[in-house]
Amino acid sequence: MSAKDGATDASISSTGVRASGGTLTEVKLTAAKSGKEVAGAIAPDGSSWKPSVRLERGTTYRIVAKARDAEGRSAAEQATFTTVSSKNSFMGDVTPEDGTTVGVGMPVSVQFDKAITDKKGVQSRTVTFTVGRSQVSTVDMNTQTMTVVRGGKPVKSVPISGGSSRNPTYNGQMVISEKLRETRMDGSTVGFQNPGDSYDIPDVPHAMRLSTSGTFLHGNYWSDASVFGRSGTSHGCIGLRDVKGGGGDTLGKWFFDQSLIGDVVLVKNSPERTVKPDNGLNGWNLSWSEWQAGSAV
Repeated sequence: MSAKDGATDASISSTGVRASGGTLTEVKLTAAKSGKEVAGAIAPDGSSWKPSVRLERGTTYRIVAKARDAEGRSAAEQATFTTVSSKNSFMGDVTPEDGTTVGVGMPVSVQFDKAITDKKGVQSRTVTFTVGRSQVSTVDMNTQTMTVVRGGKPVKSVPISGGSSRNPTYNGQMVISEKLRETRMDGSTVGFQNPGDSYDIPDVPHAMRLSTSGTFLHGNYWSDASVFGRSGTSHGCIGLRDVKGGGGDTLGKWFFDQSLIGDVVLVKNSPERTVKPDNGLNGWNLSWSEWQAGSAV
């Protein structure tokens, strides 16, 4: 067991069990206080077990492991341990996720839950991902159109409706960070508190997040067809013609199906400022020297 009995500083991410001279037959990990079992899996060859979720910090767990050797003899081992406290640890979320296929704009980054002073001292973690085909979509707010280029060749030019003159869309290179086939959009959650200037749409189809602050490229079924390609009407998002429920052959569905997390959406000719680099996965708006300044090396 990687966490020894009585330990008070066990890892929240690498705690597990390995069998020597036999194979694991059963492992059970539970939170001591609640009794809730932690999901996990034994490796196909029975040599190891690890939890499928990250453990909670500052929490006491009980683990029981059973194994059997080649002669059928059984053995069991148990331990009670406490994971490292929040004060003495930090957590980092790695982008992109392990095993994913992403667009060419996907930055490789780690977001920590507290400031890191010794950047070079942070432990390493290996993540494997695949960079898919290149797709860069350019939104021109002057013409209210979006041109999709894949592999360096134009695929399609589609009409859009961007931000209104009162709530223009950010300029800059943005990266799709999330895809939702349907989601609720409530203006009060992103700063639109005035009832006369807010919105609450429970079923926005084909939504792709471009910024943490609430910029999406999404399907739009509530606006008249005449606005697409002619005028900006949104609170800052980029709308594609769609239908309620997201069914049928629509531009909103087409672009959603053609897009990967990590694809680039470039917005130009908007009266709004350039999106901040830390507002989503939008570090491409930094200069190379600015990017290097945040590096650990």
